[in-house]
Amino acid sequence: MTATLLATKRVEKPWGRHSLWPGFSDPAPGGDPVGEVWFQTPDAGTPDLLIKYLFTSERLSVQDHPDDEAARAAGYPRGKDECWVILDAEPGATIALGTKEPTTREKLRQGALDGSIVDMLDWKPVKAGDFLYSPAGTVHAIGGGITLVEVQQNVDLTYRLYDYGSDRELHLDAGLKVAHPNPFVPKPIVGEVEEGRTILCEGPKFVLERWAGGDRTVTLPDGVTGWLTPLKGEGVTDGVAWRAGECVTVSGTAHVSAAAGSDLLFAYPGTKRI
Repeated sequence: MTATLLATKRVEKPWGRHSLWPGFSDPAPGGDPVGEVWFQTPDAGTPDLLIKYLFTSERLSVQDHPDDEAARAAGYPRGKDECWVILDAEPGATIALGTKEPTTREKLRQGALDGSIVDMLDWKPVKAGDFLYSPAGTVHAIGGGITLVEVQQNVDLTYRLYDYGSDRELHLDAGLKVAHPNPFVPKPIVGEVEEGRTILCEGPKFVLERWAGGDRTVTLPDGVTGWLTPLKGEGVTDGVAWRAGECVTVSGTAHVSAAAGSDLLFAYPGTKRI
């Protein structure tokens, strides 16, 4: 078994915040707001998955991502399914997923050009504890006032369709080509499979579990890496200590000892839970 405590990368964003989340130091007063914290393996280009925290103060751009086939045709290693575990949300906070009603890519294009795409989307209220899985092709936008953990296929490939009049580049042709111009159908949570172990999603690109504190042993197939992300608490995995705000990768057979009251996410690529 190999356990590795990952490095963190703080990403400044105009929509970020100066007040982050327990486990993370706030930006200096007057400094640029931090919008994301990424957990990076020694070779950031290799892993199947990427885990990051997002801290939003305003709406992010309307965007989508290609699936594996479209991404590879564009020269990337994989597409981008992603999911979000909501840690905190201000009253009225929302995330847009899909359209309110079936439409066409041409109507989405017109909406992106005149700004009406914002009202075409289905803005769903979110709260702490919610889980949302966004498959590739889903037109979406994360709203302000939200703290979340994102688990995604590891590729930095986003097609921006609308950005509220900013001067950032849009990617209408590529983004609309892969867009699903339809209402979003939620992926159900699989549920608790044993005490303290809940399967949030099971494929198609990765499995995400949520664990309570305590001792646990998990055996990963050869060549498969798991990402252990403590949302709360602290513990040790085969001699590697960790706490909330950090992330550890493991392989082989991992022995996890988490303090009482801990709250952990465990993600790994695949279509079925181990």
